[in-house]
Amino acid sequence: MIARPTLIDVAKAADVHASTASRALNPETRGVVSDTTVARVLAAAKELGYRPHPLARGLRTDTTLTVGIVVPDLENPLFPPLVRGAEAALGVEGYTLLIGNTDNEQEHTEAVISTLVDRRVDGLILATAELGSGVAAAVQSEGIDVVLVNRESTDGSVPAIIGDDHIGIGMAVDHLVELGHSAIGHVAGPPVLSTGLGRCKAFKAHLARHGLSVDGRIEVADWFQVAPGARATSDLVSRNPELTAIVAGNDLLALGALRALNDAGVSVPGDMSLTGYNDMPFVDLVQPPLTTVGLPYREMGTMAAQTLLALMRGEGVEPHVTRLRPALRVRASTESPR
Repeated sequence: MIARPTLIDVAKAADVHASTASRALNPETRGVVSDTTVARVLAAAKELGYRPHPLARGLRTDTTLTVGIVVPDLENPLFPPLVRGAEAALGVEGYTLLIGNTDNEQEHTEAVISTLVDRRVDGLILATAELGSGVAAAVQSEGIDVVLVNRESTDGSVPAIIGDDHIGIGMAVDHLVELGHSAIGHVAGPPVLSTGLGRCKAFKAHLARHGLSVDGRIEVADWFQVAPGARATSDLVSRNPELTAIVAGNDLLALGALRALNDAGVSVPGDMSLTGYNDMPFVDLVQPPLTTVGLPYREMGTMAAQTLLALMRGEGVEPHVTRLRPALRVRASTESPR
């Protein structure tokens, strides 16, 4: 195996002292070295294929140069873009991203976070925190910086990057009302998650804004997945046969709704218009292509990572919620009621 070039090798090739080479290679200390020397050191490092050793840097700064991101379901297509956005932003600063998947289980969530804390990650991005769970506060008590993404805390005490669900659900409701629907139901996500609770509240508010009844027209799914969406839709429609449209709390719930409606012989959109939420990959390829509300998940991941980097640099980021604007994607699953 070819030996990895060291700082000493770079210093010898550039004909400078090792400490000078170190300062020239570090953007934060490069200014104390002459431009000519910096250019010579950088050229030597490039020629040798030298890369700073992350463990050595970590020892100097008492960091591990790692950040953890915890997601509830890595098979859910909305989370990979979020992870990619965070990974890209952190990589620019020399950090490695460690991914933890919790399978939507609170006990597993605590175990994954505990493992990341034990590995001394420098910060955590949480996409899985349940309302009132206290997970973020527990991590902060360990002296680790935390940012929430696609989730927000009950009291707003943790910085959070989320989509503006009030506006997004309003877009879906307005679209259906403009088509002529007045009997609109909602398949909601679990209220233990800020996304489930917030979107349900938004649905109620926007129906009230249009003067429409919401009584009995909401069914809560056990989780943001296809099977719970199918069960909730069956219960919702059997209780409200007058419905002509359904707003689902996310795309997976909408796919479950589509399955249940198809099984019941209810055509979409002929008998029932249907909207989703998230615009996850491939929902434009189902039959019929799904009308949904899109959120910039990669941008959310990037912003969460940038916020965390600022916290870890000690820049005094105030706990606040950043809400990114969604966009309505109109496709073939919605039309005017018969």
